[in-house]
Amino acid sequence: MNQDKTTHFGYETVAEQEKARRVRDVFDSVASRYDLMNDLMSGGMHRLWKAFTIARSGVREGSRVLDVAGGTGDLSLAFAKRVGKSGQVWLTDINNAMLAHGRDRLTNKGYMLPVAQCDAEKLPFPDGWFDCVTVAFGLRNMTHKDGALREMTRVLRPGGCLMVLEFSQVWKPLAPFYDFYSFQVIPRIGGLVTRDPDSYRYLSESIRVHPDQETLKGMLEGAGLSRVEYFNMMFGVVALHRGYKL
Repeated sequence: MNQDKTTHFGYETVAEQEKARRVRDVFDSVASRYDLMNDLMSGGMHRLWKAFTIARSGVREGSRVLDVAGGTGDLSLAFAKRVGKSGQVWLTDINNAMLAHGRDRLTNKGYMLPVAQCDAEKLPFPDGWFDCVTVAFGLRNMTHKDGALREMTRVLRPGGCLMVLEFSQVWKPLAPFYDFYSFQVIPRIGGLVTRDPDSYRYLSESIRVHPDQETLKGMLEGAGLSRVEYFNMMFGVVALHRGYKL
């Protein structure tokens, strides 16, 4: 029965239903300070990682784009500027607090994009609708990653690309320094800024149990994508995976 199935919540093993609730609680807690924390944790580098993703997407005027787990809308905003009035960008997230924050942020910048609160494993879109689907720093929080990747592939048109921007496996000589930063520094920053160090401890743990670059490449291929490749950034701290639907 589904209630007996377990999954990872950071380093903990929990029931699948409990993970969904606890991930929701994490992002409810940090939504209002999410952008600030991203800047502090990455030294602003997350903006360059996202810009690289946009540049590699092939999105142009008139394209249809789906931003899955889009949070506060960084990618959606950049894509909206690229696709113009003849294109379409959907911002989606399973978490209402994050989605509302992203929607308001986009509106304040003059972009009235369509938004949808939905589970990446059950996208409310027709087959073959989008030219590009992206998920940035959201896949590792999903319970059934394989199912979510298949669903994202389903809504891609033939020739369209799926792009996964995610924390990954760092170059081994740097691992001790990265671990110290992840488990000693980041939770303290999170405690000061959001008064919730535990949420940022979970986020650091979730990176360690996420599939490495080669494993995730195989998962994209298993979802039905071809010409899958990945690009390491900052010695593998972050990787961008890209695959195409034939």
